[in-house]
Amino acid sequence: MNGNNFFTLQERELMLKLHQQLLNIKDEDIPYEDKNLVKDYIQKAEATGLLQRDVFGLNPVVCDMQTALLLATELGVRRGTIVAVMLSSAIKTGAFTLEDVERDFGKEVATILHGLGSIATLYEKSNAVESENFRQLLLSFAEDMRVIFIMIANRLNIMRQIRDVENEAKQKIAMEAAYLYAPLAHKLGFYKLKSELEDLSLKYLERDAYYHIKEKLNATKESRDAYIAGFIGPIKEKLTAAGLKFHIKGRTKSIHSIYQKMKKQKVDVEGVYDLFAIRIILESELEKEKLECWQVFSIITDMYQSNPKRMRDWLSVPKSNGYESLHITVLGPEKKWVEVQIRTERMDDIAEHGMAAHWRYKGVKSTQGSLEDWLAGIRAALETNDDMGLMDQFKMDLVEDEVFVFTPKGDLFKLPKGATVLDFAYAVHTKVGDHCIGAKIGNRNVTIRQELHSGDQVEILTSNNQSPKQDWVNIVKTSKAKSKIRTSLKEMQAGQVTMAKELLERKLKNRKIEMSEPTLMHTMKKLGFKVVTDFYKAINDGVLDTNTVVEEYLARQRFERGELEKTEVRKAEEFTMSEKQESRQRNTGQEDVMVIDKDLKGLEFQLAKCCQPIYGDEVFGFVTAAGGIKIHRTDCPNEPQMRQRFGYRIVKARWAGKGGNQYDITLYIVGNDDLGIVSNITSIISKEEKMQMRSISIDSHDGLFSGHLTVTLSDTSRLQQLIRKLKTVKGVKNVTRS
Repeated sequence: MNGNNFFTLQERELMLKLHQQLLNIKDEDIPYEDKNLVKDYIQKAEATGLLQRDVFGLNPVVCDMQTALLLATELGVRRGTIVAVMLSSAIKTGAFTLEDVERDFGKEVATILHGLGSIATLYEKSNAVESENFRQLLLSFAEDMRVIFIMIANRLNIMRQIRDVENEAKQKIAMEAAYLYAPLAHKLGFYKLKSELEDLSLKYLERDAYYHIKEKLNATKESRDAYIAGFIGPIKEKLTAAGLKFHIKGRTKSIHSIYQKMKKQKVDVEGVYDLFAIRIILESELEKEKLECWQVFSIITDMYQSNPKRMRDWLSVPKSNGYESLHITVLGPEKKWVEVQIRTERMDDIAEHGMAAHWRYKGVKSTQGSLEDWLAGIRAALETNDDMGLMDQFKMDLVEDEVFVFTPKGDLFKLPKGATVLDFAYAVHTKVGDHCIGAKIGNRNVTIRQELHSGDQVEILTSNNQSPKQDWVNIVKTSKAKSKIRTSLKEMQAGQVTMAKELLERKLKNRKIEMSEPTLMHTMKKLGFKVVTDFYKAINDGVLDTNTVVEEYLARQRFERGELEKTEVRKAEEFTMSEKQESRQRNTGQEDVMVIDKDLKGLEFQLAKCCQPIYGDEVFGFVTAAGGIKIHRTDCPNEPQMRQRFGYRIVKARWAGKGGNQYDITLYIVGNDDLGIVSNITSIISKEEKMQMRSISIDSHDGLFSGHLTVTLSDTSRLQQLIRKLKTVKGVKNVTRS
């Protein structure tokens, strides 16, 4: 490519225009000599002939200039970030090095360019969001907040430029914007950028839905504007009479926001009751901000009926990204709900420009520390875990709302919505989390699974006998807690392996048997273990008896000395069966199948509590270390692990006869929290013959209920009948077997 004709005539005209706009930025943000030096760098890069257009045919240098202008004007970032962006594509040509950049522009610019280069390398390998590279991408983000700013602005600029482009890459970049960059913008408080990213993503991914909503909004714009004007008029009079200085904005909610409400409420555009919001922005002195905001709240709620369930107070406790505002929803004229946002000019600037705006307010307590803590937590989690499930948790941390809970001493903790008692315990301290057995919320004892709500005062209960369990990873919601639990489990496992190894060595030493690592490895494999840690864990858990290991070890030693041609070892599946069963199998030539019958003699078995098998379920037996057998459903959640680690202990099984026994079974029920719904559920069970209710545990929140119901019944057919009847109860949404 000839370096002199890389730019088209239109692009050169656009470059001049963009350069002039960047020149107009204050010199203290970007000194004049920097701007001219950047121009020299770009000219050298063009001369190499190595500048390349992207998959959309966009000029990379023009995109850099557009992104830099977006950062400067819409986010208000300063010199180092803007200069780094302007040089981003030029440095890829190799016309100069990071050392050259550090010499001419300083270390800050070189550091940012290094971060951008790392991300560019990841994208060259494959789509970062759809691959393991996503983990490294997030690590790069977590290292430098300025890199996040740049990538968000870059993605928004590209989304703006490809409106008329149609190719596969457009879909991918739109999905990436919706999955990663819009939630990142939300977390950092860039609400204006977040809304535009979401709207453009919806436009490219759900074109019909986007234009359907847009057309409906356009058709009702005149009447909507008239309604907003009529709603605002009386409020202006009252606020002016109160001596407040302010201005009011009326805006329709974003198309993406309306689309999400339509899906959630299962209605068309007309059915979304709060299509628009009113924003009252006060010109308040810093020390009077909260006082005047609450004064406006009082005036408006005196005029219009408010919906207390829709009130959001981010004045008393701002969001972790610094967002401060008071949101209320009131019933306006014509019985229409209207959202009103009350804030000051400073708060509005932060709401529009996010974290970047904090730097413009000296003396105002910044919440940047909490974001740095969040980024540090993401770094720690990513560095200690390879599980791609953590990537989904990262996204949840970005988009979830927050709850604010307190310790008994009044210390405030911010957690994502849906966080549990166990999340809170780990937020307090790792040791508190490791030993948590529950909590007290108010005067009520709750389990570690209890979901927390804003305003809860939580006293964590601990026990020295408690330790982390594997299923705790599924209880907690925060990536920080998941990371700490996994770390604790690894440490525990390492300790258990050491203890089990010492136990086995002591056993061999007591019997004066010489310890040989190769012989032990052969013994381990003979017993069905491929991984050493699994072998020692089985010993520690009591699943594998040390005497069995020693006998197998001795047999292996004799074999190695040539005393045995073949090692004969009694396997766990060689269990005692009734004479009747053995006779039937000899006569029919069938393979060994355990028959589950309460009258069966000489065979001890129990029904596993983890999956609660009942007559009619497809089942298998598992020989325990103690010699007994536990019966599991074939779809038991523990089945894959048992088959992988202890396949030699799996026994085929079937039910005998026609049943007749009674079994406990637990159901999980979800539905609307309607009056009398629990009574209706219990009434159905009481009318069933030979069926008893053992227990019921129901928890309700936000108009919904969920809970567990334990009943006693005879077989799977009765179970399916019961589930069908429970689903007919008005308000019940779903019934599943736990």
